Amino acid sequence: MTGFILAIDQGTTSSRAILFDGDMKVVGSGQKEFTQHYPASGWVEHDPEEIWSSVLATAKAALKRAGRDASDVAAIGITNQRETVVIWDRATGRPIHNAIVWQDRRTAPLCQKLKKQGLEKKFTRKTGLLLDPYFSGTKIAWMLDKVKGARKRAENGELLAGTIDSFLIWRLTGGKVHATDATNASRTLVYNIEKNAWDDELLAILGIPARMLPQVKDCADDYGITEKSLFGAEIRILGVAGDQHAATIGQACFEPGMMKSTYGTGCFALLNTGSDLVRSKNRLLTTIAYRLNGKTTYALEGSIFIAGAAVQWLRDGIKVIGKAEQSGVLAASADPTQQVYLVPAFVGLGAPHWDAEARGAIFGLTRNSGPAEFARAALESVAFQTRDLLDAMRKDWKGASAKTVLRVDGGMVASDWTMQRLADLLDAPVDRPTILETTALGAAWLAGSKAGVWPKTREFARSWALERRFRPDMDASVRSAKLAGWRHAVRRTLSPL
Repeated sequence: MTGFILAIDQGTTSSRAILFDGDMKVVGSGQKEFTQHYPASGWVEHDPEEIWSSVLATAKAALKRAGRDASDVAAIGITNQRETVVIWDRATGRPIHNAIVWQDRRTAPLCQKLKKQGLEKKFTRKTGLLLDPYFSGTKIAWMLDKVKGARKRAENGELLAGTIDSFLIWRLTGGKVHATDATNASRTLVYNIEKNAWDDELLAILGIPARMLPQVKDCADDYGITEKSLFGAEIRILGVAGDQHAATIGQACFEPGMMKSTYGTGCFALLNTGSDLVRSKNRLLTTIAYRLNGKTTYALEGSIFIAGAAVQWLRDGIKVIGKAEQSGVLAASADPTQQVYLVPAFVGLGAPHWDAEARGAIFGLTRNSGPAEFARAALESVAFQTRDLLDAMRKDWKGASAKTVLRVDGGMVASDWTMQRLADLLDAPVDRPTILETTALGAAWLAGSKAGVWPKTREFARSWALERRFRPDMDASVRSAKLAGWRHAVRRTLSPL
């Protein structure tokens, strides 16, 4: 059997497809951006049909550029933006509304209402999550309430709901399979991560009919076969994981205590806690890292909403750079005597603050502050937020020792300046791997290992290779002063209680 594996990486701003050969090397790829819709302040939507067409186009492009066709592919692995959710017609497959994106804040009033009813502890105990608009459950409830006739149709079994992976699986299999994996399910706010099952009590609170939801499978599992008409031959779908979980796998963080952080639009740090379901006392998330062969591995997660998006803001918002890669060079030229802080709460603050009403702010400006200081503040904000997450993880779990090494991936890690500043402010080593496509690689490994054409866990972990280790090189007093200034800036940004 051929060892080629096709990874579909459906992200927040673009869809990508990468074809890997039997040696786990990239041999072809395709990428296509799609439209971001902002119908109201704090609202973010995607057109599911545009996502679907972009996935098909990029998959075909990856095969074409590699000079391969569908008959050469042993399996497909899917990874996706996690909490973004779609509701579609069971009979036609057509969405009833645009997808509501993980960044969307429209359900903040519902979350506040549930908190006032004293329900957050119940949700957290069962799901490991907090009552925040970030997660899928309240988005489903909103669509059922706001789209005319949706609730009655859902109760009659006419509608299906799922995260982007489920929607893609449904379309790829011609409506034969409605499924998701345990990692995506764990982000919905209605999945009991200890029992590994949809939770009837939470579904009732949000008014979501259980019959809408997909079957939950292992990350490496049988998700059906693609329609022959799509690619010219049938392909098995054998791996699925949410993007941050796929990156954890791609970084080979299989042992408890290993940690990865992905720097894309947002930043998501996961710390493997093994079979230990750690209930955070510091407002981190408890989540399923992955589930293989029926065995669940848990993680502590810190979610930062704005990371690479801060660089996009420099480029597109205030136009101090023309290209994202210019940010590190510009930051390096900043005046060292100034300390400008950007708290990038453009869509609220994630962990460990979870303040949906906070908004971005800049502190420390002088008459001499300019583009270089703005660039440094934007990049440092990512490092400061990561430090907040690491501190919280160390408080929550003894396995997060002072010797923790952070494995990094995502678009921002190409900047040496940014990674060095990250190591400096964390006071911990930062490891950048030779393969930066770790999210796609993780999805591909799930499918390839299930297909029997790629190595099993231990051998795959041994294949992980270091490109560069960034070691902290900042004076402790300078680091301490910077961190104190950051914490002061955050306190001044948080919304009133």
